[in-house]
Amino acid sequence: MSPRSASANEELRRRSRERLLQAAVELVGERGYEATTLSAIADRAGAARGLVSYYFPGKRRLVQSAVHRLMHRTLQEALEREPRTEDGRERLARAIDAILGLARDRPVLMREHMAGILQEEGFVQCPEQQRLAQLLRDTIARHGSTDVDTDYPMLRALLMGAVYAALVPGAPMPVPVLRAELFKRYRLDWDMGLPPEKQPGGSCDTDLSRFFATGRDPEPPPEQ
Repeated sequence: MSPRSASANEELRRRSRERLLQAAVELVGERGYEATTLSAIADRAGAARGLVSYYFPGKRRLVQSAVHRLMHRTLQEALEREPRTEDGRERLARAIDAILGLARDRPVLMREHMAGILQEEGFVQCPEQQRLAQLLRDTIARHGSTDVDTDYPMLRALLMGAVYAALVPGAPMPVPVLRAELFKRYRLDWDMGLPPEKQPGGSCDTDLSRFFATGRDPEPPPEQ
């Protein structure tokens, strides 16, 4: 059997990394951060334990990257859903609803993520976070910002604060109340985005594969 090409090996490595990100999100959402080990993540991803250390310097960095990926792709999906729109106010409304929706639907995961940001290592500006930041910067620019470098950090802080308020154990604020405050600040109409009364009921979507490009492993080249 002929050896795999360099491009095939690179694709295998990329998909292994994607599976690790997806496994981290799933397990932390199910068990919490402390109860999730790197070995468990590797097992769920079907990868060797050593691959985790190869791609990520530690569990905290892996989990932050994984959650930022989920946030980025969730936001991207909300902005691109039909009917597509270039209206800046509608896009900001969709962005707010997407982030608040993660707090509502995945409370364990998002609570652990917020707690991790407050640790000594702090907020990690990994490539996944930078992609999320770029989407939010574009959103606030389309909303009409004339100073994105000032308005983007404020939007990020307000969204993080709202997520935190929604997840405080024993004293959570209702997501619709937080939504109303954010919509008021940015002068958005209540029926923009995805209002609570129009959101589908039932449990949250447990299939996260669409956010992680795992795919199937490429077939080896045929024997010559």
